[in-house]
Amino acid sequence: MWAKIRVPAWIGSQGARTGARKSVLTAASGLPLAAAHQGARVRPRAPSPALGRGGDDAAFDACGAIDQQMSAQYNQVAGDLYPGTKGHLVEYRTLGSTGLRVSALGFGCIRFAQCREENVAAALRRALELGINFFDTARAYGTSEEMIGRAIGSRREEHVLATKSHGRTAETLQNDLETSLRNLRTDHVDILLLHTVSDRETYEQVLGPGGGYEAALRAKEQGKVRHIGVSIHRDLPTMRRAIESGAFEVLMPAYTVMDPEGSGALLPLAIQHHMGTAIMKPLSGGQLVSPPGPGGLPLRPDPVVAGTLRWVGWDPNVTTVIPGMVSAQQVEDNVAAIEKGRLSDDERMELIALLGTLRKSYRYGQTCLRCGYCQPCPHGINVPAIFQAENMAREYPDNLKHMGKELYEAQERTAKDCEECRKCLEHCPAGIDIPERLREVDAFFGDE
Repeated sequence: MWAKIRVPAWIGSQGARTGARKSVLTAASGLPLAAAHQGARVRPRAPSPALGRGGDDAAFDACGAIDQQMSAQYNQVAGDLYPGTKGHLVEYRTLGSTGLRVSALGFGCIRFAQCREENVAAALRRALELGINFFDTARAYGTSEEMIGRAIGSRREEHVLATKSHGRTAETLQNDLETSLRNLRTDHVDILLLHTVSDRETYEQVLGPGGGYEAALRAKEQGKVRHIGVSIHRDLPTMRRAIESGAFEVLMPAYTVMDPEGSGALLPLAIQHHMGTAIMKPLSGGQLVSPPGPGGLPLRPDPVVAGTLRWVGWDPNVTTVIPGMVSAQQVEDNVAAIEKGRLSDDERMELIALLGTLRKSYRYGQTCLRCGYCQPCPHGINVPAIFQAENMAREYPDNLKHMGKELYEAQERTAKDCEECRKCLEHCPAGIDIPERLREVDAFFGDE
């Protein structure tokens, strides 16, 4: 059954989005209107921004058949706006202390192994045409590195390339890196990230004697790696430690509108320590999408995707946002979204309301949008924090479940203090029966 979703006015129709693009720039500044009006962190577009060193055919192939007509429209409009720049439609930002200039919208390459290589190659090339210059992959992403190497390896000077390794020892990381370089058809990567360093034990192993970090430093000295970063899930104390260590130049956390892992709280600290922030899973691993349209086809443009990318991509503590993409259509739609600039307050409220209509359960069993609309509670209960604590205690890896209990015990008022006045219900956009859920949380922690 097709679920109807009203497309917000700020998304516009496909025709409006492409046909009206000549209104995107201000006559004087050449900056996106949204950015010019809001004083956003927009920097001039550069012609070669990467040069920091100097299944189903009958219905819809999820990995993307190219919409030729739309691509042609996009190229025509982009060419009118930016002659000589191959249609660059994104801005560039400095990636912390690396000095690299990266596109505000990056390209996450995690899903390539599931897709047809010709579609992946078309998406990568379309991204370069539209000015996307940050590409993120990993040894753990199946054939992703090989596909990147075959598609755009010959255009190495046009992009910033990041890969990741789960190597915990110096030997395993070095072996991973050598494999990555062969696969990517390059003699260096711009950023090598230690992959999923998401607990204290792993952190101490990779940074300890004989750990993966030693090999990363050695590779940097050899010119095979230009900068070192780290990706971290969930464990905020370890994330803080990594930020404050000075060992890394780039932080890659998971962050989205609902911030299921709480990493948004540490993004300002990363910026203070001159780290670049590259945001993975902005769409919550592909969950933040609208229901399919007629015939089971994805909505284009998708108001949930567009609004979420604008929310995350224009956060002042975000350098680049890297949604997973597998088709030229996705690339074009996501560029069009980011290019619209920061969401206004009204648009943010509209996005929250839209997410509320989805009635989904997200990562870690999260149903609360953490919008705070239920606050303040007359009885002093921090409802979003209470629900977050339960999600953590239930769904985090076993060695991190204690974080949920600790968060719960840190609350001045807990779920048992709910007096069921039900005043919160009229404000919850997700339609959660908050008193009932609080009873469930109370029972869960009471049985601990």
